[in-house]
Amino acid sequence: MRGWITAAALAALLPLAAAGQTAPQDPPVTQPGVPLQRGPAVPAPETPPPERLVSGLSRDEVAITATFTGSEILIYGAIRRDRPAPAAAPPGIIVTVEGPSQTVTVRRKDRVGGIWVNTQGVRIGAAPDFYVVATSAPLENMLDPAEDVRHRISPPLAIRALSGGLDVEDTTPFTEALLRLRTESGRYRVDEGAVHILEDTLFRADVQLPSNLVEGDYRARIFLLREGQVIDSDTVPIRVQKVGLERWLYRLAIQQPFWYGLMSLAIAMAAGLIASAAFRALRRG
Repeated sequence: MRGWITAAALAALLPLAAAGQTAPQDPPVTQPGVPLQRGPAVPAPETPPPERLVSGLSRDEVAITATFTGSEILIYGAIRRDRPAPAAAPPGIIVTVEGPSQTVTVRRKDRVGGIWVNTQGVRIGAAPDFYVVATSAPLENMLDPAEDVRHRISPPLAIRALSGGLDVEDTTPFTEALLRLRTESGRYRVDEGAVHILEDTLFRADVQLPSNLVEGDYRARIFLLREGQVIDSDTVPIRVQKVGLERWLYRLAIQQPFWYGLMSLAIAMAAGLIASAAFRALRRG
């Protein structure tokens, strides 16, 4: 009797065991896959130029005093190489010294009714007050025009922007007039051949600074070129400032114009009284 009960229980459990089993799955069908997308490439480290500049200044500060009549700055340096220099193309050096940029308004005068009046004007947003270019060879022979535009080396490209509304169709005559006026006054110039290169390695440039320098932050840029292309460049700051009595009077005129005006009036009155007394003494004598 017990055997029949056991057989009946096994028969009842067989369907449940069959239901709990998992049917074998078909192998996955391989679909034509989408090509793998590459991630962003890791940028390769920037290769240093084969030739690099090492430069310096004889001094990085210029003091303007009451007897200041101009100055001179010696810019020197060397070309450091990791391998021998190419023999076909000799190196070229360009040195620029640039003064603080200022906003300048250039106006054109025309004769209206027998009177010369300002009729048109262009406002230039950034024009250096002083700009000199010293080269080791003629500038147009050693500098590619595209590189000139890129680095803004020649004086015409030193004027960077026009600001304000333009009421003229062509601004070229105005910028050319500014270049002409500042070139005639010695504030813009190109000194070709002023840079001397010794054995294609050492170089020096003597840059003359005029007596009408304005106070501010200047900078010297040195460019190394081969076959018209800029290989390396360096920038060195120069500080120009007034010192002594000149600096005190300049600060007084800017920061306290009222007291500066009273002092000027008092000095003028005292000079007039002294001159009047001197003339009376001469007449009596």
